[in-house]
Amino acid sequence: MNVENDIAVLAEQCGIKILQAKNVTEMIKEGMSVPFISRYRKEKSGNLDEEKVNLVSEYYEFLTELNKRKETILKSIEGQDKLTEEIKEKIENIYSKNDLEDLYIPFKPKKRTKAVIAREMGLEPLAIKILDASESQKVEELAIRYVNAEKGVETIEKALEWAGFIIAEKFAEDERLRKYLRNAINNSGLLRVEVTKEYKGKRSKFEQYYNYSEKIKTIPSHRVLAIFRGHNEGVLKNKVDINNPEIFEKGKRYLYKEIHRRKYFLDTIYTDSIKRLVFPSIELEAKARLKKESDEEAVKVFASNLEKVLLSPPAGNINTLAIDPGFRTGCKVAALDNTGKLLTNTTIYPTKPEEDFEGSKKTILDLIRSFKLKIIAIGNGTASKETYTFIKQIVPENIKVSIVSEAGASVYSASKAGREEFPDHDVTVRGAVSIGRRFQDPLSELVKIEPKSIGVGQYQHDVNQVLLAKKLDLVVSSVVNRVGVDLNSASYHLLRYVSGIGEKLAKNIVEYRDREGLFKNREELKSINKLGSKAFIQSAGFLRINNGNNILDSTGIHPESYSIVEKMSLDLGVKPEILVNNEDMISKVVPENYTEENFGIYTIKDIINELKKPGRDPRKNFEVLEFESGIDSIDDLSAGMKLKGVVTNVTNFGAFVDIGVHQDGLVHISEMSHKFIKEPEKILATGDIIEVKVINIDTDLNRIQLSIKALTEKR
Repeated sequence: MNVENDIAVLAEQCGIKILQAKNVTEMIKEGMSVPFISRYRKEKSGNLDEEKVNLVSEYYEFLTELNKRKETILKSIEGQDKLTEEIKEKIENIYSKNDLEDLYIPFKPKKRTKAVIAREMGLEPLAIKILDASESQKVEELAIRYVNAEKGVETIEKALEWAGFIIAEKFAEDERLRKYLRNAINNSGLLRVEVTKEYKGKRSKFEQYYNYSEKIKTIPSHRVLAIFRGHNEGVLKNKVDINNPEIFEKGKRYLYKEIHRRKYFLDTIYTDSIKRLVFPSIELEAKARLKKESDEEAVKVFASNLEKVLLSPPAGNINTLAIDPGFRTGCKVAALDNTGKLLTNTTIYPTKPEEDFEGSKKTILDLIRSFKLKIIAIGNGTASKETYTFIKQIVPENIKVSIVSEAGASVYSASKAGREEFPDHDVTVRGAVSIGRRFQDPLSELVKIEPKSIGVGQYQHDVNQVLLAKKLDLVVSSVVNRVGVDLNSASYHLLRYVSGIGEKLAKNIVEYRDREGLFKNREELKSINKLGSKAFIQSAGFLRINNGNNILDSTGIHPESYSIVEKMSLDLGVKPEILVNNEDMISKVVPENYTEENFGIYTIKDIINELKKPGRDPRKNFEVLEFESGIDSIDDLSAGMKLKGVVTNVTNFGAFVDIGVHQDGLVHISEMSHKFIKEPEKILATGDIIEVKVINIDTDLNRIQLSIKALTEKR
């Protein structure tokens, strides 16, 4: 394939310069990670941010797959002795999968279709004559000479019928017609939806789509996924409809002229070709495209939510009492020290049916005193609000109580990671520990859970699972590297997401640490089994060593840049460690004085910023959420109530908010602001603590409608 063309197309599609596209793709081919390229190779990338570098990576992957397909198609056509220079050049210059497949259709090995059978009957010459506008004879006159009972062509009518199948296939293979109809569907086609017979007259969560249609061009992804889910569950049926006969009429111009002698005969064949061959194929394509684009949008929303959750503010190194609430089986309680180590665990029964109020109170207060616990973290699942109310009644005012999302905690409890950490405890204890640890440091705990199980997606079970897993993995990697990892305390679950590390090296690092003790400097990484120079270069800047023998190891400055800091300190007449966290001293540095061949102005400015605020955590400050007392279930709600809640999920159509009643309410996009909003994620983020107003309650469908804009006056 033409590499220069590929780079030019990639640059255009990603909105970057050709040199940037060339350099970044070269680094990707060398195995460099997206976080590393965007953080430590700014000169070579032209200061592209992580989002742009990732876009280049994704499009490069697309081109790689497209080129593989081109090679396969070229070999196939060449094997048929039909490959010309014109076809080869055309294939090499195609950058659309649809266009490539359209071009290949006439050469694609065919199944035993009606057209194939008609050719075996010797009718292809007749089909060619019928299509030939210069041929003056009528179709019946042309067909008579092809009547041959031995070949199964007993009559003129049969000769014409089966020759028509050959012509219909030729029409269906015309790439201009297919492209025209594809564009027509994309621009003016409708997705029509109806309720199935089985659900007529019945209520369901899909009832708004029982008699529904919307333009394919404008239908949002969440509706597409809802409609397709309804179809999969047998509630809805859907079809693509152009709803404009003129569009089909105009398609004829790509196949034959209006003045063709046999126009009326060809019109009949054209209609058959459209109904039997072309439209079903284009309809499937349109649905597949809708699904693909909706999947991509849903994954994008999921990724955005996941990023916010992973960046949730940590409460910090604080002794914590974690509670996994429950009714019948009681509340599992785990006391954790400030590093997340399990100190003890027990079970209390503060609520019915096994209620032991006094015994539960004594247990909690004893634990607080014995282990000097400062805060209580309660999971937000079953019995959460009731447990919260109980705890608030019995603990001193200086003990903070917080509700924590327990999405995915049960997954961790039953996982290999959970069993490895707590082989002597059951799943309920592991769940409580996970709740407490995600309160202390959400990122360190959530990396142990499969990202899609964290519960912040939009139709995550309906979308392409390979795409979802890949994208979410990239998000976790991005966040871990953005925050940085403490080399002396991180679990291998966290370390495996560090640029250049992976699962095997992460385990090797932990094994080395357990055997040799705490790391004293980054250089020690080179002693780890199978951690070579490439892995060291990619990972070192993201790994932090606090209280080591080189203060720069606690910063985001890469070891390859330490010589720059040494030059700065030499010029200022101080030791390098004096520059760390010393804004007054650093403000005297002139960045341009330290640029050289391998370290440009972008790198120098990053070094200066890191020296000013070393190892800066990008996460927000922690805030405790307290729910309204006395509001414990959906039955306690009434329209007009104003409540505090926490955003649990943001979708394209709104945000879900936990208000402490065991059922999240929805703030629809139309209820977020008096102004028009296109992207809810620009207004709210998962984890935000907000005030909402209840505007409607549907106890039949267990739905709560909330509003933010109802709390403010329209301006």
